[in-house]
Amino acid sequence: MDGLAVYGWSEGVCMNMKRLAALGLFAGFGVSAFADNPISSYHYLADPSCASDGDTFYILTDVDDYNNQTNWNYDIVGLYAFTSEDMKNWTDHGMIFRSRREFGNYPNNTWASGIAVKNGKVYIVYPDGASGVGMITAPAIDGPYTDPVKETHGVNRIAGGGSLIGSCDGIAHCFDPGILIDDDGKGYVIFGGGESSSRPYGNNFDIISFTESNGKITFDKNSLKKVSLPNSFEAPYLHKKGNIYYLSFNNRSQIIDYGMSNNIWGPYTFVGTVIPGIGSVPDAHGEGGNNHQGFAPFKDKWYAVYHDRRLVTSDNHPAATTQQGVRSENPNYENHRSVSIDELTWNGDKMNKLTFTREGPKQIKNFDPYKTYKATTSSKQMNIRSRTDWTKGQPVKHVLLPLTSRSESWIRVTGVDFGKGAENLRIKAANVGEGNKIEIHTGSATGTLAGTCELAKTANNMTFVDNDCAMKGLTGVVDQVFFVFKNNGKDSTMGVLEWEFQGTKREPEPQTPFGGKAWAIPGKIEMENFDEPGYGAGNDSYADNDSDDHGAESNGGKSYREGTGVDIYKKATGYVVGYNQTDEWLEYTVDVAAEGDYTMFAAVASANATSSFKLSIDGDDITESVAIPKNDGEENYDDYSKVKANVKLPAGKHILRFTVTGDWMDIDYIQFASGKDAKDPDEGGEVAIRQKIRMNAIAAATYDVFDLTGKKVSSFTAHSMDEAKNMLRGGAQANMQGVCIIRNRGTGMMAKVRTTR
Repeated sequence: MDGLAVYGWSEGVCMNMKRLAALGLFAGFGVSAFADNPISSYHYLADPSCASDGDTFYILTDVDDYNNQTNWNYDIVGLYAFTSEDMKNWTDHGMIFRSRREFGNYPNNTWASGIAVKNGKVYIVYPDGASGVGMITAPAIDGPYTDPVKETHGVNRIAGGGSLIGSCDGIAHCFDPGILIDDDGKGYVIFGGGESSSRPYGNNFDIISFTESNGKITFDKNSLKKVSLPNSFEAPYLHKKGNIYYLSFNNRSQIIDYGMSNNIWGPYTFVGTVIPGIGSVPDAHGEGGNNHQGFAPFKDKWYAVYHDRRLVTSDNHPAATTQQGVRSENPNYENHRSVSIDELTWNGDKMNKLTFTREGPKQIKNFDPYKTYKATTSSKQMNIRSRTDWTKGQPVKHVLLPLTSRSESWIRVTGVDFGKGAENLRIKAANVGEGNKIEIHTGSATGTLAGTCELAKTANNMTFVDNDCAMKGLTGVVDQVFFVFKNNGKDSTMGVLEWEFQGTKREPEPQTPFGGKAWAIPGKIEMENFDEPGYGAGNDSYADNDSDDHGAESNGGKSYREGTGVDIYKKATGYVVGYNQTDEWLEYTVDVAAEGDYTMFAAVASANATSSFKLSIDGDDITESVAIPKNDGEENYDDYSKVKANVKLPAGKHILRFTVTGDWMDIDYIQFASGKDAKDPDEGGEVAIRQKIRMNAIAAATYDVFDLTGKKVSSFTAHSMDEAKNMLRGGAQANMQGVCIIRNRGTGMMAKVRTTR
């Protein structure tokens, strides 16, 4: 069965590879005597498939890392992806899709998925364990992914229970889908495996077709057809060369065989073996097991991807442990796998048997360093791990995490063409430790030093800032460039998001006001409209403890401030910043009319008795921690009140920072009024001062009532929010039943009210 065990979705098992030999040069491209297979040494990976769009080669894999479950429990948390433009340096995009997260409770286990790419769009077919097959698509490999089967047909799967075809057509193992998009744009999905009473070995695959029009994918369930080849067991895979279709599969002896046909539907004529058993893979110490394959052309060559057991059998490898990650004097190698790639050659229309190599494919063009790359772009790695940051509705972010407690921690990039020379390296990184730096060496990890990046401190490990580092001696084609990670020996204190070499240094750029205009004081500041971040260390305008915008769902799945991860919720009458946690902060460029005393009012809500915040100007605190009253009941984050504090402000333009000092609060806006103990500019509001004493205004205020779609249904006046809610529940002010939103027109305070008739 194509499957795997999992350690965790956000962090991979760290893995070492032996240093092998000296460096060489071949035809202008950097060629190393390091073993370049497998493509990643810091995650166990399995069940690869591949595709090409002519400019980029794609590899899709399962994650085969450890989990806390028992041996052989193939609980697969998601799919990894790698891309390359030169077949030597690979960008690891991280866990691009996570099971049981993006679509709720499905899919379950994404064993052995297939990939196709057309016009930049990514198509992935996945199994739901062994019980069904579905599809996801995205505008790019990083996502975000959507379910076209659900969108078009209203079901979650193509095959399996409750699916488009209603069953699995008698197939025992409804899994291992492959995908082919033909020259005419028509698509085909193949799936199946195992043996049943009605579908014995050799007759256990099905093909179904689909078409796409105006972005809508439609499957033809009447096209479903059985295909067969002798001794076929699992892992069906379709590819095409010229006018001939090839169907390859894993047979019962765990060898990849194949057949050929002039018709996608068959019949297929059996040819023989294309990928031998993986027990003959170099450095795998004879360890075999199942296999899964992919074949694709790229730049006039063909390539085959497969998995092996090189990493798990390496003596110099921390992964040789129990599934719980515990080292053992007699390590249990188990069945964890790694993914490799080699060039596929042909004899006419027939595929030659693949030769497994240590070095992998030759580099087909020099690497261009003057683009922005994910930090997990390399041809080889030593003592690193990685973390995928996932935000629903956004492309994933993949972070490199150096293991600097080890004797060596680095990544290597091969065959780099610096042309006339690089004078600067920009590294975007988070840094919460002391002494974290990245050295750039050529030739080896201890070779000539080209430059050093001292990383700026950041608020937390989710806040990434740009670091500019002077470089020297980087001209022409450099065989090997090493990013060497160093600090005081503590792991997990720095995370690297991306890097880019530059011909000249880019000067830092300051943060700028949202919308281009500073907030006027006295006046009101809408908290969701914090400054646009600048470029370079110290020019960020926010810090959030995670990259997930927890408020995006309230805005139709789209973040109000894309790419920031700040949690902004859409309410019936506007946006608020919520899910606020200690040490998160937001900054605003303000223009203070005159130096002097001011009274600050903030519209806040919390269900936590210890929620609080403080304000500072240009780094100097202007308030102590301002406590927020606790709301009780189901309306605790919809019932806004006011807190206030007296502050002194300097005249002119400054940076105002709002910092959370106590967890779990929502904030709508901050307002400044001239003078000490000034009156709230919003008449009729409820005010709660820092001592949590509520002062209810006597004057009547106008309250608007909205349904849950945001449509205003009525307005009336009341002397307090409590009075307004009681009036609404009494039925005199809104002819509606169910839940509605009530808002004080002057203060912006809102509450959720349930009415009955």
